[in-house]
Amino acid sequence: MGQSFLSFEMSLSNAILFSFLLSFTIIIDCEARLRHHKFIVREASYTRLCETKNILTVNGQFPGPTLYAYEGETIYVKVYNRGRQNITIHWHGVKQPRNPWSDGPQYITQCPIRPGDSFNYKIIFSMEIGTLWWHAHSDWSRATVHGPIIVYPKHGTTYPFPKPHQEVPIIFGEWWKEDIIKVLREFVASGGAPRLSDAYTINGQPGDLYPCSSQGTFNLNVTYGKRYLLRIVNAAMDEILFFAIANHSLTVVGADASYTKPFTTEYVVISPGQTLDCLLEANQVPPRSRYYMAARPYSSNANVAFDNTTTTGILHYDSDNNNDNVPIFPSSLPFYTDTNAAFRFLGGLKSLKPLLFPLSAPYDTQIISTVSVNTLPCRNNSCSGPNGSRTWVF
Repeated sequence: MGQSFLSFEMSLSNAILFSFLLSFTIIIDCEARLRHHKFIVREASYTRLCETKNILTVNGQFPGPTLYAYEGETIYVKVYNRGRQNITIHWHGVKQPRNPWSDGPQYITQCPIRPGDSFNYKIIFSMEIGTLWWHAHSDWSRATVHGPIIVYPKHGTTYPFPKPHQEVPIIFGEWWKEDIIKVLREFVASGGAPRLSDAYTINGQPGDLYPCSSQGTFNLNVTYGKRYLLRIVNAAMDEILFFAIANHSLTVVGADASYTKPFTTEYVVISPGQTLDCLLEANQVPPRSRYYMAARPYSSNANVAFDNTTTTGILHYDSDNNNDNVPIFPSSLPFYTDTNAAFRFLGGLKSLKPLLFPLSAPYDTQIISTVSVNTLPCRNNSCSGPNGSRTWVF
């Protein structure tokens, strides 16, 4: 009896030990599968438009590094602030269920990360699929502190459109020759609009139409007959942009990390902060092998000043090594003030699964929301807003 009890006790102890070791192993395995990233916010020297200046970057990159995840995953990003001003990082379009303290808006969901400090962000991708982006959410630092987020479908699933040969981030931005913090302080002090940017950029490069920029122009090398997924992000500060590629159409299959009904178009319209997923067919044959991709602003009011320049990249077929022929400019790129073109594109954006979001009809209540730009008076009409006032947005 005593021996049987001792044997049972030893078996129970071994079972408990085995369960503990198994649980510990599972914890270690789960932890190993979590994605951990390190963002070091620091200044780096960049030359654009014939001039060199220091800009704030993440890991010295402009645009910043791409984050990758799968639907339903959680990743962690530890941000080290080695810059000279406070900063936070926002994960644009990520819903962050029950996790607002990692959302990023300065003084809203968190205190800023002070120079020399760090903060560990937990980012929950609950139902997003497609392209999003991250950016600084403190003052105007996001002009250079930003980068794409790519969220793949859950493991074991795939896209609801043909699989691309390659996926390519296309990041639109703006560039000022002046220090961006100085630009911010100037327009805050004046009460008027900020000075216009000196260039737009594609993946950090202004392109051939700007001075001292041809050497760095973004090139996308493609192979005839292949399909490419362009993951487009508008990281410009305040401009809606038209975008087109000469002699090529784009098929929109996603917007803001949600699938859309595929529709083919000669150009796209993308607002600040928005993302689009577009399929590109490399279907042009020789002898022409180089085509401009171009982006320019859309303005609904021709009387309001805007940066009316155009940024370009080059789509280059790898079957031709001749880089001397001049690329074709996209004739389909709308003019700056083409409101009809903007509405035609926006009218084509439809959800792929409208039944998931049914609308009761007819509605019984109409809600009208008004957003307006208002002004505050300045002593002796000394500010730079309309009629000497200070611009104030409600």
